[in-house]
Amino acid sequence: MASAAEQMASNVSWGMLGKATELRKRLLFTIGLLIVYRIGTYIPVPGIDGIALREFMDQAAGGIAGVLGMFTGGALSRMGIFALGIMPYISASIIVQLLGATWAPLQQLKKEGETGRRKITQYTRYGTVLLATFQAYGLAVSMEAGDLVTDPGWFFRISTVITLVGGTMFLMWLGEQITARGVGNGISLIIYVGIVAELPGAFAQFFEQGRVGAISTGVTLGVIGMLLATLVFVVFMERSLRKVHIQYPRRQVGMKVYDGGSSHLPIKVNPAGVIPAIFASSLLLLPTTLSTFSGSNAGPVMSWILAYFGPGQPLYLLFFAAMIIFFTYFYTLNVSFKPDEVADNLKNQNGFVPGIRPGKKTEEYLEYVVTRLLVLGSGYLALVCMIPEMIRGNFAITAYFGGTSILIIVSVGMDFIQQVQSHLLAHQYEGLIEKSQLRGKKRGKAKGTARR
Repeated sequence: MASAAEQMASNVSWGMLGKATELRKRLLFTIGLLIVYRIGTYIPVPGIDGIALREFMDQAAGGIAGVLGMFTGGALSRMGIFALGIMPYISASIIVQLLGATWAPLQQLKKEGETGRRKITQYTRYGTVLLATFQAYGLAVSMEAGDLVTDPGWFFRISTVITLVGGTMFLMWLGEQITARGVGNGISLIIYVGIVAELPGAFAQFFEQGRVGAISTGVTLGVIGMLLATLVFVVFMERSLRKVHIQYPRRQVGMKVYDGGSSHLPIKVNPAGVIPAIFASSLLLLPTTLSTFSGSNAGPVMSWILAYFGPGQPLYLLFFAAMIIFFTYFYTLNVSFKPDEVADNLKNQNGFVPGIRPGKKTEEYLEYVVTRLLVLGSGYLALVCMIPEMIRGNFAITAYFGGTSILIIVSVGMDFIQQVQSHLLAHQYEGLIEKSQLRGKKRGKAKGTARR
């Protein structure tokens, strides 16, 4: 039987969007910052040979450069000030979270509450600056080696590093502002908008390939069918969940005894969302970013990386799948669903799983359920990301048709809609409270008048 909150959520009217002033302000704030981001992708870094860069990107669009361009919203292909995108921040977050699970000082900071979280966030920002500086310098040197610069030298390198690091830090700030004062997760929305904004051009390029005969009609129809099937499958899996029954005992308040209630604890098949795919892609793109623009001047190590870790290559797919599975378990059990915290909350609320003792036994049971559920969740993520990737690699199709981009579009889009519905539900709930208070005041006045 659905709870009162669930029934109320199902009756949320989208017509109330115009009346929800706070939500409207948040939406306009989010859209405004995302427009600023899109404008920044078209502002070029000084000293770039635009013609040579365009020719190089046309040749490398089907390889790793296409994947890099997807995660930067096309800024890398235009060498805009946001060419590094938000990936250095994501890489720094991965490193800090891995250290937080294994290093005692960071584990202690996590237990300090809000103060500890602020310090960890600050360390993540320092790591972002370090990684962005490293990648920006490597990118500048690689572009010089690839003859994509009009005036190579230290002035170009320093200006490029300052511009790209500043662009990444500004993007990080935009993401934090959207999360705090807008709607949705700012970092995910930045990646989402970058992909969606480039999709029309990707479809135009894809159909143009079919028109000129570069790919056959059968392949064109097959790719479209694969995209639709993947989209439906992702929506189905993202909405799937396991319900753990929760029982609440009888309680006595004064002289009254209230019967115990029952509820359920929903656990998604994929509690980590799109984060594992983004993390895995970030690790794969970290070394190849430095070698993308080197071309024939790349060293033996970088040439080997490009040859065996390019999109569609066996080592790339194997490492990609392994990282997705690892980060699905790691992010779920350490961030999105912590069995120890959930068990403590249930114990504090006098809730328990039937047949399981509260406390440690409940924690072990929840960890057992989540671990088994993640076998399906991590396998689903790896399957969605790998199959389109293999098809895309064999037919040289744009990276925007890959499984990672589909997963990001569906997951972030669904999360955004859910948050908008939550704000509408809160607004509707506040309206009901105000109406009940007004009715109470009117009844009070009517009784006072009658007594007179």
